[in-house]
Amino acid sequence: MADDSSNAGRGVDYSDLPQRELAEVPSVEVISRAAVMLLSASAERLGLADEDPDTSPRRDLDEARRLITALAGLVTASAEYLGAHAAPLRDGLQSVQRAFREASPVPDPPGQGPGEKYTGPVH
Repeated sequence: MADDSSNAGRGVDYSDLPQRELAEVPSVEVISRAAVMLLSASAERLGLADEDPDTSPRRDLDEARRLITALAGLVTASAEYLGAHAAPLRDGLQSVQRAFREASPVPDPPGQGPGEKYTGPVH
C-alpha cells in the first residue's frame, strides 16, 4: 500500500483496518453497512444526535432529504436480499422520514417527502 501522507496528523491508522478483500464480504453485509451509514448520516443532518434538534448546528434538511431518499432507494431495491436485516432498516428509514416531516417548516404533500416515491406515504 502506498504511503498516504495526506492523512498525516489526522489520526488515521490504516494498519488497524481488516485485511479482507471486498470480494469476500457477503453482499448483505455491504448493503447493510451502506444503509446504516445513510441512516446515521440522515439522523445527524436532522439534528437528532443533539439535545435539541431544532437548534442543532448540524441540521440541514436539504442534505437530510438527499440521504433519506438514497436510503429509501437502497432499502426498497434490496429488501428481498436483506433477510432479517430488512425490517430494522425499514423501521429506521420510517423513523427518519417521520422526523424529517416533523422538522420541516413546510411539510411535503403526502407521498412527496424524502424517499416516499420508493416507500409510499409515511404518516
